Amino acid sequence: MIRLIALRELRGLFAMPSTWFMLAILQFVFTWFFLNTLQTFLEIQPQLAQLANAPGVTTIVAVPLFNMIALLLMMVVPILTMRLIAEERRNQSFALLLSSPLPVRYIVLGKFSGLMAFLVLLMSGVPLMIYSLELGTNLDHGLILGNLIGLLLLTCSYVSLGLYVSSLTAHPAIAAIGALAVLAGLWLADVAAGENSAWHMISPLNHFQNFNAGLLDSNDVVFFILFSAVFLLLAMRRINNNRIYG
Repeated sequence: MIRLIALRELRGLFAMPSTWFMLAILQFVFTWFFLNTLQTFLEIQPQLAQLANAPGVTTIVAVPLFNMIALLLMMVVPILTMRLIAEERRNQSFALLLSSPLPVRYIVLGKFSGLMAFLVLLMSGVPLMIYSLELGTNLDHGLILGNLIGLLLLTCSYVSLGLYVSSLTAHPAIAAIGALAVLAGLWLADVAAGENSAWHMISPLNHFQNFNAGLLDSNDVVFFILFSAVFLLLAMRRINNNRIYG
């Protein structure tokens, strides 16, 4: 049943013209940033050749690209998660889903899985762009893999938080603004905080930085798993209360 709900979400997304417009815009941004960074690398390559341990194309081109995508997703995901529950509530179609015998966990995990599948598809062109560079140079596969894993975990955290915020209201705009405010607030608090501040511990983007640098730390993996699980459980509890108390 989770798969059926996920497929329903995917069909709903691809049925909207705004989804195709967003896909086109984001692919353009990804490609433009990639080519612009590659051009910068080609311009400084003669200077890099004179250095003993010069950074490679993966560090100069791929790492900034992944970092940019992480920031961009922070703004894009709330726009997508607002429709998961808040928009269905506004259209009064969510009441039909609640009246079905489906367990709440199936509803939440189905919606989560559907949007994650869409976002994975959205980002699938990124590794293809990066690995096109292997035709002319050597890439750091470990660094690329670390960034891909980190980006996937970061996206899970964004979607789970956005899904929970979407479950709190029947107004899609409020759901989008609320999720963006929380994510941006955590990021800005992390940037402005001191070296030993607790804000670093709860900021998803801060934990992504280790993956961005090619460091696979189990603490970061556990953080993302717990962060996503907490907000998914909160969303389940909220929806279950809606089912019980109307």
